[in-house]
Amino acid sequence: MTVADAPAKPTPAFEISTSRQFPAWLAETGASLAFTTYQAGKLFFIGLRPDGRLWVHERSFERCMGLGVSDNALLMASLWQLWRFENALPPGQKAPDGTDRLFVPKVAWITGDLDIHDVAFDADGRPVFVNTLFSCLATVSESASFVPLWRPPFVSKLAAEDRCHLNGLAMKDGRPAYVTAIGPTDVADAWRDHRKGGGIAIDVASGDFVAEGLSMPHSPRVHDGQLWLLNSAAGDFGRVDLATGRFEPVTFMPGYARGLSFIGRFAVVGLSKARKNKTFSGLPLDDALAAKKAEPRCGLFVVDTMTGDIVHWLRIEGLVDELYDVAVLPGTVMPAAIGVKSDEIRRVISVG
Repeated sequence: MTVADAPAKPTPAFEISTSRQFPAWLAETGASLAFTTYQAGKLFFIGLRPDGRLWVHERSFERCMGLGVSDNALLMASLWQLWRFENALPPGQKAPDGTDRLFVPKVAWITGDLDIHDVAFDADGRPVFVNTLFSCLATVSESASFVPLWRPPFVSKLAAEDRCHLNGLAMKDGRPAYVTAIGPTDVADAWRDHRKGGGIAIDVASGDFVAEGLSMPHSPRVHDGQLWLLNSAAGDFGRVDLATGRFEPVTFMPGYARGLSFIGRFAVVGLSKARKNKTFSGLPLDDALAAKKAEPRCGLFVVDTMTGDIVHWLRIEGLVDELYDVAVLPGTVMPAAIGVKSDEIRRVISVG
């Protein structure tokens, strides 16, 4: 048998399992969830069918990363585009399949491969994103790849060098408030030498460090007046005491945590199985998992921020090992999206 004649390897299955009360929790919140996986190039929606069974919907976009949510729109970064989706269903109307929110891609800004990480809508509805390649915050342009808005004070030059691996963005009152980076470095790719204990959180307005000594921090978010983030390489979800600059772990997460969203007292955290390469090896998370005799997991974990308990979970096996972002979609139980890789987008027409 030649190599050409060898049978193709079967595609790994995509399997989801949940804790027993996860569907009931979704029903109680009246919300659904969205998450991205750049590894598989998928945008997923998780909701509930009318009979209480889990609703899972997915669309393919190359290297899906950050998610931003507004009342009726969704922002998503991909390999070389930033997509804006709009809900095409009028309030109270459902599609024939029961979908109660249908996100249709309406605008795609061609950015080039900027390695965009977190994204958000500002108070004016303008997209703001973490331009990781150029170590800055940026927005879209009608004529250029991006417009720089801000960069850390220690980054001396706007250059396509990923100098500090700026990755996370926390908004407050519709404006960028805090960011995270792997290290306070000003040389191309130098952040890789600061994976353990070199991470920082920065106040955008002042440029001051509000937390140091972190290990590959991601996903800063402001919720209930507090700054929360994921200390990913240590496996910790917690908050920053802005008065002291101390990171306070709340919950150990059994995986490499990226993606954080809130609904009420609950935090939804995305977990990944770390890649087996130098960047993701030798991290404090490895020792912590070994000490707890646990294997890293991929999925979504719901944390009660009042107690620190992981109260619900959705676990993913097979095709998907790594997630990047997660978003809560309030007021919808069966969301869906139209993709661009099939003919269906030709038949979705609306009148403004």
